Amino acid sequence: MAGLKLVCGLVLFMLVVEPMGSAALSCVDVASQTAACIGYMQSRGGNRPPSGCCNGVRNLNRLARTTRDRQTVCRCLQTAAKAFSGINYGLVESLPARCGVRITYKINPSTNCNRYPFHLIIVSRVEEQNTDERLI
Repeated sequence: MAGLKLVCGLVLFMLVVEPMGSAALSCVDVASQTAACIGYMQSRGGNRPPSGCCNGVRNLNRLARTTRDRQTVCRCLQTAAKAFSGINYGLVESLPARCGVRITYKINPSTNCNRYPFHLIIVSRVEEQNTDERLI
């Protein structure tokens, strides 16, 4: 029951403080994809993130196609982390790698989300070019 209240609180909080309303991704999207990670990020989830958490992280990575989307995700995660007590930022920073997602920045309160064009977008463009070359 407490977990459900926590998830509902996170979603409501994100509705109120959503910083990028016109972005393709919203803080509500980020909250729904990462809700299963909250216990883990508060050091209550053991050594490995739950499978639901990693599924959400991977799905969020797939959904965040543009630099603007990725910057929105960054800001939303920062805002959400500030809203919860007991967040272990070491676990937060390691979460993408533990879920098989590679990012080139650290998720923490001091990250400047505007500064990063996010490497995964560049990788995606290279993969698209390779796909186009194979079609010729």
